[in-house]
Amino acid sequence: MPGRKQMLGLAGWLALCFAAAAIGSVASIRASTFYTTLARPDWAPPGDVFGPVWTVLYALMAIAAWLVWRERGWRDASTALTLFLVQLAVNALWSWLFFAWRLGGAAFADIVVLIVLVVLTIIAFWRLRPLAAALLLPYLAWISFASALNWTVWRMNPQLL
Repeated sequence: MPGRKQMLGLAGWLALCFAAAAIGSVASIRASTFYTTLARPDWAPPGDVFGPVWTVLYALMAIAAWLVWRERGWRDASTALTLFLVQLAVNALWSWLFFAWRLGGAAFADIVVLIVLVVLTIIAFWRLRPLAAALLLPYLAWISFASALNWTVWRMNPQLL
């Protein structure tokens, strides 16, 4: 694959991942204010941690997808890349469920589905490009932590979520 096409592909995957981030962030415009009003467990990170963590994770996700695409192309990696796109959409939905619509239970169900989809994506990526799968492991770790936080905050705030 020519170098120019590879760089355009990387730019495309970055744009796609950060577009999903932007869609989620629209729902999170007032998230910091809302987050501070919620009862949270002692182990909950401060609100200003989430932005930097997600920035790194979306960049790693984009690079992972790009590596698979670059290795096999869309045709030979369509199942793995489709899983990636579906999990990306489910990821973007979470912010809407939790912050915009304040549906803690639905947000928790969404993140459980997200974890399953990310595990399936990691397995599919591993078969094509193990490094790409490895790049998704911090994402899986973070959303696993986030699922516990989602559950706990939802249960601690039944009147708000």
